[in-house]
Amino acid sequence: MVGCFGWRDGVEATTIRSIRSLVPLLDRVLVQRVKAEAKTASGIILPESSVEKLNEAKVLAVGPGALDKQGKHMPMGVAAGDRVLIPQYGGSPVKVGEEEYQLFRDGEILAKIKGE
Repeated sequence: MVGCFGWRDGVEATTIRSIRSLVPLLDRVLVQRVKAEAKTASGIILPESSVEKLNEAKVLAVGPGALDKQGKHMPMGVAAGDRVLIPQYGGSPVKVGEEEYQLFRDGEILAKIKGE
């Protein structure tokens, strides 16, 4: 069903053709969740509905930072390419084709995951 603002099923329709054309503003961070393995160690392929969403994500793009009282951009805590821990819920969903992304504020990112 389409609402009065052109929304479908509670998700705003978008005309974004490529995620690279999306530039986060201020202190926003664009991430994509890391997908959990859909196959068990013994080789059994699990249906998508039973695969749990992970709280780990890859940072794709970051904004320039929020403005302080003097109008200067405050530094961001993460950078493109970082692996981060994100909240289970929250963020603004962005769908481009079949891929799903989320926009969070820098302060909502829970932790940065260092290389192992």
